[in-house]
Amino acid sequence: MNRPAIITRPAARTTPQKATPFRIYLAYRALISIVLLIMLVSPNTRQMVGILFPQLYLWVALAHLASNIPLVALLGRPMGPRLMLTVFAADIVSITLMGHASGGIISGLPVLMVITVAASAVLLTNRTLATLVAALSALALLGDTGWFIAAGIRDIRSIFPAGILGGLMFLVSFMVQIVVQRLGRAEELARARASDLYDLQRLNEQIVQHMETGILLVGSDGAVRVMNRAASVLLVPERPVFMDQGRQLADYCVELAYQFQQWRDTGQHRPTPFAVAEDCPTVIAHFRELQPSSRRETLVFVEDYTPVTQYAQSLKLTSLGRLTASIAHEIRNPLGAISHAAQLLQESDELAPGDQRMAQIIQSHCERVNQIVESVMQISRREPPKPEFLTLDTWITGFVAEYLEGLKSPAEVTVDCSYRELLIEFDPGNLRRVLTNLLDNALRHSGMATGRETARIEVDLVFPTHQCVINVIDSGSGVPRADQSKLFEPFFTTVEEGSGLGLFLCKELCEINNAILSYRPTDSGESCFRISLNQRAM
Repeated sequence: MNRPAIITRPAARTTPQKATPFRIYLAYRALISIVLLIMLVSPNTRQMVGILFPQLYLWVALAHLASNIPLVALLGRPMGPRLMLTVFAADIVSITLMGHASGGIISGLPVLMVITVAASAVLLTNRTLATLVAALSALALLGDTGWFIAAGIRDIRSIFPAGILGGLMFLVSFMVQIVVQRLGRAEELARARASDLYDLQRLNEQIVQHMETGILLVGSDGAVRVMNRAASVLLVPERPVFMDQGRQLADYCVELAYQFQQWRDTGQHRPTPFAVAEDCPTVIAHFRELQPSSRRETLVFVEDYTPVTQYAQSLKLTSLGRLTASIAHEIRNPLGAISHAAQLLQESDELAPGDQRMAQIIQSHCERVNQIVESVMQISRREPPKPEFLTLDTWITGFVAEYLEGLKSPAEVTVDCSYRELLIEFDPGNLRRVLTNLLDNALRHSGMATGRETARIEVDLVFPTHQCVINVIDSGSGVPRADQSKLFEPFFTTVEEGSGLGLFLCKELCEINNAILSYRPTDSGESCFRISLNQRAM
């Protein structure tokens, strides 16, 4: 599974020396010791080293080589400036003694001290100690040359190359210290920039993960490389985020994959809302291609379309309210006159039986039209919800008892709620109106199918989608599949006396309370209207 590069926080410096240069210097010490020993035993180079004091040269070279063993053992431990200074001092003494045994500065061995001085300038962060190493090297070289002049082996002119080499040691030390200081500043700056970049990346990750907009990074092969928590909740709430990366986009939603492929083929996209599943909220997708590259990665933004739907619904209801306010007077006054005239006709003794029947039909349809007007005005007058926290089990039990007391005929409504302390946030007036309408429908259809008006209310939790559901189930014959898509349309009804606005009103009331009303028949064919309360409403 492809993942984006992850920047880790750079580790802070805990020791003054740098491990890698010190290992290189140890390798250099060991190599020089071996080379100097080989030069002593080789016939071709034997006359170049140890010509004055071969025994001294041999023992010093062996000691110098053996000193690498304890230093290698100390590699895993922090080495302070004192120990480092001791190592460099020992190297200066060793090179000076081997140079002395080989004839002094003319042997060329004292030049090796330049490497020691440069290494000290790199490894010792204290510039004073690094300069001290250069001074010790120069003094050792000058002292050895002075001994040769005093012994009569060399003349006074030998002091000049020794002085030049000593000055070169100081020059090398100062130059390397300046370079190391600048490199140290650059390293600290790079470390600070890397730390800032790490913090910025972590901040961006937290922002992306806590955004309400779902974000997916999709590769050219259609595989989802990265997705944030909001995308996981909107597309696959039943699984955690890390399980949902690396799969094809079509595995989450076929419609989303279709829109993505259409956008990629045509370069144009007209956002169209869609639902991932039946009980999931409506979402809308947007696509943005990253910077052109061979990988052709795309950012997919998935947003919950519910707030937009609610706002559009609010505008629609506002317009409907204005419309009903303007036509209420125009409709109700003539309707009242017609109804009153039909009632007077029915009271007349001279009315023929056929005309009496016609007057009854007029009266019946007047009442139906008046019911429709009342329902429409009820929708138009609806105020914004006033949600309250309700203990669902206690509230539903009290509501059902109150509902049954107000019925004209005997009925049976059972409540099944296993979550005694379950709290929901809902406008109690709106919830009472919704359940009243659903129970009225349930009892009516149960009575038509079985002769007994029965219904049951079941409360359950759907953990994968983080929803609370309230199921209102009846014993009726169910809704034909062809009519199920029209159930919540205004003015659609399956009974003659219905206005067709009851379920429409219930759905509107649920939506403004962050809930979803849907129809889903049970496995046994019973009708079940489900109120799904989203996480924000619980």
